Formats: sequence, C-alpha cells, structure tokens
Amino acid sequence: MRKQNSDFSAAFVSEAGSQLKNSDYFGFVELDEYACYVIADGITELTGTESARLAIETVILHFQANPSMSGRSMRRLIAAADRALIGYDSYTRQEVSLTVILTDYRSFRYGYLGNTRMRMYRGGRVFRQTEDMSLAQEFVEQEKIARDVLQEHEERNNLYAYLGQGGARPFVSKKIKLLDTDIITLYTRGIWENLDEAELDDVFSEAGNEVQDSLDNVEELLLSRQPRNLENYTFAAIFINKVYSDPARAKKRKKIILFSVLAVILIIIVVCICIFLYRRKQQRIADMNFYFTNTVEYIDTGNFIRAKEECAKAAELAEKLKDKEMRSRLQEYLFVIETVILGDESFSAGSYEEARDHYENAMDRVRYADFIGETYMETKLDKLADFLSVSDYIALGDMLLETAAYEKAEKQYLAAKKLAAASHYTEGTEAAMTALEKLYAQWAEADAASRQSADEQAGNEVAAAELVASGDKACLERDFAGAEVYYTMALTKYQELEDAANEQYVQRKLESVTAKAAEEEKVRTSAEELERQGMQAQGNGDYWSAKSFYLQAKNLYLELRSDVDVERLANLGEQMDALIGTENTEPDRTAAEG
Repeated sequence: MRKQNSDFSAAFVSEAGSQLKNSDYFGFVELDEYACYVIADGITELTGTESARLAIETVILHFQANPSMSGRSMRRLIAAADRALIGYDSYTRQEVSLTVILTDYRSFRYGYLGNTRMRMYRGGRVFRQTEDMSLAQEFVEQEKIARDVLQEHEERNNLYAYLGQGGARPFVSKKIKLLDTDIITLYTRGIWENLDEAELDDVFSEAGNEVQDSLDNVEELLLSRQPRNLENYTFAAIFINKVYSDPARAKKRKKIILFSVLAVILIIIVVCICIFLYRRKQQRIADMNFYFTNTVEYIDTGNFIRAKEECAKAAELAEKLKDKEMRSRLQEYLFVIETVILGDESFSAGSYEEARDHYENAMDRVRYADFIGETYMETKLDKLADFLSVSDYIALGDMLLETAAYEKAEKQYLAAKKLAAASHYTEGTEAAMTALEKLYAQWAEADAASRQSADEQAGNEVAAAELVASGDKACLERDFAGAEVYYTMALTKYQELEDAANEQYVQRKLESVTAKAAEEEKVRTSAEELERQGMQAQGNGDYWSAKSFYLQAKNLYLELRSDVDVERLANLGEQMDALIGTENTEPDRTAAEG
C-alpha cells in the first residue's frame, strides 16, 4: 500500500574495474510496507564476491521474513549476516564492509560496518553521511591528517570493524524523516578512492528526476580520471521522488487536535490538583514544623506531657507527608519523651530505682533526638542519686546494727540524715531519724547486757584460774590423776570464755601431766611385777632372790613416793633377812658348790 502511493527510484552501477573479479555487490527489495537496500564490498580478494553476495542475500532474506525498520531489526539483520560469514565453509575468512538502508517510505534508518559509504542529499546539499570504521578515519577525527587526503592514506583500508569478524557492533542511526526529492547514495571504495566528495556533490546538486542519468555521470567522471589500478566500484542511488502520505491524515489530524484539547484539559485538571496537593503539602509541612517547634519549647520548660501531644501531631503529619527522615526523627523524640514521663511517674510514686532506669534509658537514646531534655534528666538523675544514697546509707547502717557495730551504724545514719536534709528529701530525713532512735535504744540495752556479761566472765576467769592452781598443787604432790581432773575443768572454762591463749596454756599442762601419769603408772606396774616375783621366790624358799626382788620393788616405790608401799616392802625384806639367818642355808650351799 505504501509502496504504491510513493515513488522511490533505485538504480546502481557495479563493475570489476581493472580487477579480474568484482567483489562488490548491491541488492534491494521493495515490499508493500518496507524496503531494504544493501551494498557490500568484499575485503578478501579470493572470496570477496562470495562474501559480499552471501552477506546481502542473508540480510535481504531475513528482512523479507520479518520486515521492519526498527533499530533492533537493523542489528538483527547485520548480526545474521555476520554469523553467515563466520559459518561459511571456506579456507579463507569471509570479510565484508556493509551498509544497509531500511525505510517505510516515509522515513529511513541506516546501519553499517567497515568503509562502504552512504551519502544523503536534501535540496542539493549533503544532509547525512557515514564515517569509515578505519584507522585513517580516526586520524582525521584526531586532526592528524586532513579529510581530503583520506582517500589516499595508507591506513584507509585498515578497518577495526567489519562483517565476518564476529560479535558485530554496527553503527545504527536514528529514524530520519524523508522529504520529496531526497537522494540517498551508496558506494564502495572504488568510487571514493578516485573521486572527491565535492565532485559527487556537484553531480547530485544538479541531478534531475532520472536516477540513471546521475549514475552515468558518476561513472563517466570516474572513468575520465583513468586511474592506473581501478578497484571494483559500485555506486547506487535512491531517488525519493515522492514520500508516502497517509490518506487518513486529515482524520488523524482532527483526532490529534481533539486528543490534544482533551490532553490540555486533563493537564489543566492535573495541574490544579497538583497545585491543591502542593499547597496542602506545604500547609502540612508548616503545621508539622509548628508542632515540632512547640514540642521543643515544652521540653525546654519541662512539660513533657504537652510535648508528647505536640510531637504525636507532628509525627502524624510526617507520616502523611511520607517524610521518612522527619518521621524517624520524631519517633526518637517520642521515645525519649515517653520514657521521661515514665521516669517522672516512678519518681512521684517513690520508686526511685525504677525512675533511675527510665531516665538512664532515655539518656541512652537522647543523642538520636538532638539531646532534647538532657539537662532535665541529668538534674533528675543527680537528685535520684542523692535519694538512693540516703537509702544506701540507711541500709548499710541497718546491716551494721545487726552485727552490733553501733558506732559505725550511727555514722551511716547521720550521713543519711545530713544528705537527706541537703537534698530536701523529707521521707529520707524521717527514715534516718527513725533509724537513729532504734539504734540508740538497742545500744543502751546492749551496754547493760555487756556489763552483766563482763561480771559473769570475770567470775568464770577467777574460777578457771583457781582450777589451774589446784591442778598445779596436785601435780606438786604427784597426784597426777587429780591434776588431770583440775586441768580438764579449767580447759573447759577457758573454752567457754573463748580465751585462746589460756586455753593453749592449760592444754600444754594437761598434756604434760597426762604424760607423767602414764610414766608413773608404768613404774608402778614394774614395782608390782617385782613384788609378785619376790613373793613367788619366797614361796619357793629362795629367800635371797625374794629379798632381791623386794629391794628392787622398794626402790621403785621410793621413786613413786609411795611411803606405804616402801614401808611394806621394807618389812618384807626384814622378814627375808630373818628367814635367811634362821636357816643359814646360804654358806652350806656355797660350800657344796665349792
């Protein structure tokens, strides 16, 4: 439909020049809605013709399968040609310079890789043109060489981008609107290496309506130069004699006008709504700032109840305004304010430790709320510290009172009374006075009990000393058993008196007398054994042995200072002397032995 109602005239000339084979190729297809024009220049001499033809055929086939002139479509066409060249079964790389024109008969778009060129004329003047993707072109852009020597520069065919390289990144233009009498030309290096751009411009500045005449003029101009080594050359021209015009344009125009009016009305309504919303937002911002200012002022005066009310109003507006920063800031304010209120309530109720915890929690977060109320809380904490110190002094005094440390307890109670008076802590003062009264009452009772206890202790000490003296006397009389009884009784007394020094002293005496009693018992046992042996010898008529045993026993009893036993053993000895004298058996026995 578009093609029938437009006039696009395309023609081309393509020759091998002085070469054996022509490596250039041009092709196009004009569909009802879109048209595609492609020019290609094979870079490789051996496979140039096949490369150029394969590239153009691939582009045209893909275009016919999905006609479009979008930038994405242009890139897909060139990428498809690139893949076709890479996948071509040949011992030589397929490398091609390519330029593609896509149009919907009202506008066009071009894309290219390499150094095939496009030049568009409008009103006899150059309107658009491509730039080569070569090192020489970069020198021109860097102003290292002049543009008019580009066609002869040794790096003019040193390309950094071309088809067959892989991962093609072509230049793709924006959509360009076409006008009647526009001319688009496409040509290869055989043209631009031998003809100046100015010469081409002269040809098309005077071009008529016949595209072939312009092509003949370009070819005649080229051949007139008689270049010694003429490369393959291809030149194509597209004469846009008439651009497609939509017959429903008037209706579309009316619709556009109607939609424009409606759009203007809608815009006015939107603007009015925006103005209303903006003014409402500004009013909310002003109200929020007003409430926030009130919050700060109430905090400065210590009225945290009213500060909470104002801060809550400001936070509500910040929520409506979706002001995240202000909302977060006011939330921190609310936390501090509410915590201080809890602290004040606990303080008024006399729960000082709980109040201190609330104030300290608020102090921990006050740095996130611009340090609001910090002075107020510090004052409260100082006062609480004094109140709690009064309680601590009284508690410490109570502990000391329980251990009967009356003087130390009195010191703590007096300190509590002094601090409470200085802090104007009435309840603390009364508590300290009550504690002092209780202290003095218990102190007086303790003094009386102490005097009675001292008298009892003195009597016990005298009794213990008398027991020790009795033990010493018994020990002198060698009554070790009696001494042991006296010392044991004295030791018990000193233990009750908790007199460690005398307890150790008596313990040593008791141990000594116990040892002496054991030793005496051992001597007495030996004396008794000797006496028994004497009696046995006496019974056997051995009076001399009996006398000897009695004499030894007597000596042991002398050590024991047992006068009764000594006297008794002396009598037994005398009896033995009498018996020995009467029988006179000892000399006869001596004689018999002799």
